[in-house]
Amino acid sequence: MLTVRLNEETEQQLAELLAHEKDANRSELIKRLIRERWLSLQLGKTVAERRGGHPKYPLTDAPPDRSERENRKQAIANHLQKRHS
Repeated sequence: MLTVRLNEETEQQLAELLAHEKDANRSELIKRLIRERWLSLQLGKTVAERRGGHPKYPLTDAPPDRSERENRKQAIANHLQKRHS
């Protein structure tokens, strides 16, 4: 539970937002605004940062060109073929 004290100007802005967002109550609107703001902050992060950071133990024995698409596809195909043989 969170209690927030708003000044008159912010209270008026909230009332205008609520009038514009006809289907939302105060709590829903505030939750949505917080979520939108949080998501906008996530956009500046890399995929690795959003997933919790870079791996602690990266694959050190993988070939340096493994990340290229064709090489990845071939490695996956080889792995699946081995697994189903």
